[in-house]
Amino acid sequence: MPGLTVNEGVASVAAFDFDGTLTRGDSLIPFLARGLGWPRLLLALTQCAPWLLAYALRLVPNHVAKARLLGLTLRDRRLAELEDWTRQWLARDLPGQWTPWALAQLRDHQQAGRCCVLVSASPDVYVTQVARQLGFDAVICTEMEVRGRGADAHLTGRMRTPNCHGEQKVRRLQAWLSQQLGTPSAAYRLHSAYGDTSGDLPMLALAEQAWYRGKRVSPSQ
Repeated sequence: MPGLTVNEGVASVAAFDFDGTLTRGDSLIPFLARGLGWPRLLLALTQCAPWLLAYALRLVPNHVAKARLLGLTLRDRRLAELEDWTRQWLARDLPGQWTPWALAQLRDHQQAGRCCVLVSASPDVYVTQVARQLGFDAVICTEMEVRGRGADAHLTGRMRTPNCHGEQKVRRLQAWLSQQLGTPSAAYRLHSAYGDTSGDLPMLALAEQAWYRGKRVSPSQ
């Protein structure tokens, strides 16, 4: 992915959420189902039920329940195995999940020469490949911890970065822009941002044009 392009001293950026925005729903469960198979995934979901229920009741934050599920399903999985899961999921499952309107918006921004960034809470083990397939300039997402090298490289099941959700999306996007432009005060404009949940609202609030569930909204909402 090429990174940030600056035209006439200003970088014009379009930021897209993934699950529920570019797709019609969640991607993590279908991805895990493709790799584990439904019987093993259902067992993991059963084991995670107390945390998932607590999250549904707003007793624990999103990242707690998510960390539990990722730990149970991805711990000790080799990167080569995850790459195979991703290839199968991209070929068999993802094509039926796309949201045509959001894809068209992405193409319009790309043709206009804007820097397009995928900003997602989904894990890097598959969302990085999605971003590459769609031609994004960069991907900012939840990164998983890896140990070992070469054929021995495997996931620990823990997140290496905080869950890329809510205010974390803003922090990570701004940090990436500052790094690319070389200074925190460098000129850029968040031309457009797209999302579908409350976790996307902090990012949408920064945009000149904010789109929530396919509808134009005031960035302040």
